[in-house]
Amino acid sequence: MFVRLVYESFRRQRRRKLLAGAAVTLGIAVATAMIAVASGVGDKISRELRAYGANLLVYPDTHALGVDIAGVNLKPAGANAYLRESDLPAIKGIFWRNNILGFAPMLPVTVRVGPQQLPAQLIGTYFHKQLSFGRDTFVAGVEITHPWWKVAGAWPKETATEPVSEALAGAKLAKQLGVKAGDQIQVAGRRLTISGILSAAGSEDNAIVAPLPLAQDMLRQPGAVAQVYVSAITKPEDEFARRDPRTMSPEMRDRWYCSPYANSIAFQLQEAIPHARAEQIRQVAQNEGRVLSRIQGLMLLMAIAALLAAGLAVSAAMATAIFERRAEVGLMKALGAGNAAIVSLFFAEAALLALLGGAIGYVLGSMLANEIGRWVFDSGIPAQPVLLPLVIAVAVVVTFAGSALAIRRAVRYDPALVLRGDA
Repeated sequence: MFVRLVYESFRRQRRRKLLAGAAVTLGIAVATAMIAVASGVGDKISRELRAYGANLLVYPDTHALGVDIAGVNLKPAGANAYLRESDLPAIKGIFWRNNILGFAPMLPVTVRVGPQQLPAQLIGTYFHKQLSFGRDTFVAGVEITHPWWKVAGAWPKETATEPVSEALAGAKLAKQLGVKAGDQIQVAGRRLTISGILSAAGSEDNAIVAPLPLAQDMLRQPGAVAQVYVSAITKPEDEFARRDPRTMSPEMRDRWYCSPYANSIAFQLQEAIPHARAEQIRQVAQNEGRVLSRIQGLMLLMAIAALLAAGLAVSAAMATAIFERRAEVGLMKALGAGNAAIVSLFFAEAALLALLGGAIGYVLGSMLANEIGRWVFDSGIPAQPVLLPLVIAVAVVVTFAGSALAIRRAVRYDPALVLRGDA
């Protein structure tokens, strides 16, 4: 009999139930999409923010020992040590190697440029260099780590068979020297071809940027690297990320080590490269975490607003439906039905609406999240299956909350007044 009453309720009030179900479905669809986007947007945002440059810096561990006194930099013996270029491919051998998008070594040399013998800096680096580590091959260079660099002309060639003779001239330095792409200039007694003019909006605009072997040759330090910029996909910092791993228990340290925090990846880089220190570029990391937290907060607010609207719509639909069935409620009470039986009937109808609306809303929300990912990031953001029980539970809570006031009013009906038509 109970099942038949529920069935008859849906059959006779199809429009009311459809409106309530549609409200639940739409609310759950939006909430599912927002939760899926908020949980899956971290890697997408991190990849997008890599357009602002590398977020980790590796340098010799003796570099930090320098002390400035009265404007004079005092360093201990051996403080001019460099990293070894041959150690750099090991960057792609760390635990989070798949999160390393690229790296670019830097080696600055002070030189005299042009007939005017202007003092300038020559920076040796990789532009687009093919490397290998074990069986894996990958590309490193400033084209990946410094994507905002703009070159009018062509990037210098990096081949092992040809002598290094090409370089980039910073836009400001090129203007001082009066050179353009294709011209040749004298740099520290060498004739270099300017393959392109570099606009970097930084100190590189006043420098010559050349392949790394040229800077090593000028410095007479074969295989030397002063610092390495690393671009990695990282997880935004929290309190756990900032803890010192040396103070952690083995279990906590494993959890920290196996989380893609900037600090943990920097720690692994120090392990991979001998005599190196690695730190995150704080400004980039902080901006990344701030942007992600704001986006996730916005997604959460939209999900809450959608669920609140769904609850109000369900409340209005259920109140109208129960008002239309007041005679039925009065008859049930007159025949001996208690308040528990009436409440169970209406909550069973609400639960069925929640299950149907939640399941359909999850499917629609998954599709919406995928489309949002394609619109914004050019790649889908699938909703994880683990969200299904969560959104079903949320749908039940929202439907019950929206129906509670109307059901409470139903159990207060006086059967005598209702059957007589006075209520």
